[in-house]
Amino acid sequence: MNALRATLAFLQRILLPARPGALYDRQLVVLGFSLMAVGLVIVASASIPEGIALANDPFMFVKRHGLFLVMAIGISWFVLQVPMARWQQYNGPMLLLAILMLVLVLLVGRSVNGSVRWLPLGPFNLQPAEFGKLALFVYLAGYLVRRQNEVRERLIGFMKPMAVLFLVAVLLLAQPDLGSVVVMFVTSLGMLFLAGARMGQFIALILVGVSAVVTLIIAEPYRMRRVTSFLDPWADPFGSGYQLTQSLMAFGRGSWLGEGLGNSIQKMEYLPEAHTDFVFAILGEELGYLGVLGALLLIFALAYKALKLGHQALVADKLYEGYLAIGIGIWFSFQTFVNVGAASGMMPTKGLTLPLVSYGGSSLIIMTVAVSMLIRIDFELRQASAQARVREVA
Repeated sequence: MNALRATLAFLQRILLPARPGALYDRQLVVLGFSLMAVGLVIVASASIPEGIALANDPFMFVKRHGLFLVMAIGISWFVLQVPMARWQQYNGPMLLLAILMLVLVLLVGRSVNGSVRWLPLGPFNLQPAEFGKLALFVYLAGYLVRRQNEVRERLIGFMKPMAVLFLVAVLLLAQPDLGSVVVMFVTSLGMLFLAGARMGQFIALILVGVSAVVTLIIAEPYRMRRVTSFLDPWADPFGSGYQLTQSLMAFGRGSWLGEGLGNSIQKMEYLPEAHTDFVFAILGEELGYLGVLGALLLIFALAYKALKLGHQALVADKLYEGYLAIGIGIWFSFQTFVNVGAASGMMPTKGLTLPLVSYGGSSLIIMTVAVSMLIRIDFELRQASAQARVREVA
C-alpha cells in the first residue's frame, strides 16, 4: 500500500505543470512517458496478427513490450542517481565494453533474417549496437572536453575519434548493420562540428563517408535492391518493392483522420515488420495525418529540448554535459528522420527503430537511459544555479 501511494505521488509530481523552482524538467519526463504510451498502444495494435500467427496469442508482443517498458523505467531510475561526472570518468571503459559486446555478438550472436545482431540472454535478446551508440556518444563527449584545443587546431585531434568510429563501424558492418553506422557517423560529425573542428575537415570527411556508403551499397546485392526499390517501388511491387508499397498503402488509407485505432488492414500480414521498423506506417493508417503529426511533434520536441539543454550547459561551462545532450538530440532527431523516411519512401530501408515507440527491448531501454541522462543534466544545471543564487545572497 505504501509503495502504491509513493508511485501515485511520484506520477502526480511528474504530470503537474513545471514550476520555476522545480528540481527537474517535467516537460522532459512528460514527453518521454507520452512517447512510451504512444508506442505501447501502437505496438499493441500492430502486433496482434503476428502474435496470433506465432503463438496464438494476440497480446504476445505487447506483453513483452510492457515488460521492456518496466525494465527501461527501472534502469532509468538508477541512471538518474548517477552524477554526470561518473559518466565522464568512465566513458573509456564504457566504450571498451561496447566494443567487446560487438565482437562477442559476431562470435556467439543469434542470427535473424541473415543478420547477427543479438546476444541471447535467456528470454531477452540484447542488441549491442544500441548500447554501442550511447557508449560512443558518451565517449566522444568526454574526448571533446579533454582534447578541445587539439580538435580545433590539429588534424590529428579530429581523426582520433574518427578512428574509433571506424573500428565500431567495421564491427557493425560485419553484422551487417549499416543503419546504425550512418546514425553514429552523422551524430559524431554534429558533435565535432559544434566543438569547433575545421570546416575543411568536415567537407573531406563527408565526401569520404558518402563514397564509403555508396561503395557498401554497390558491394551488397540486398542493399542495392533496397535502393532501387526505394527509387521506384512500384516497378516490382511484389518483390523488392513489396514492403515499401505496402507501407505507402497504409499511409494512403489513413488519410487525414485515420481508419481508427485497431482498424489497420496492412498489419494483417501484408506489411512485414509492422510493429518494429514500420510501426510508423501503422500509426499513419490508424490515426491518420493528425496522428503522424502529433507523434512527430512529441519526438522533435524531445530532441529540441535536448539541443536547448546542451546549449544551456555549454553556456554554463559544463562542456561534457553540453556535448552529450547535443549528441543525444542529434541522435534522436536523425534516427527519427531515417525511420520515418524509410516508411514514407523518402529514404531506403535502414532497419532503425522509431525512438521510444517501436517494439524492441534494447532500443527502448537505451533510449530511455538517454532521456534519463538529459533529466540528470538538467537537474545538475538547476542545482548549480540554485547554489550560485544562495552564494550571492550570502
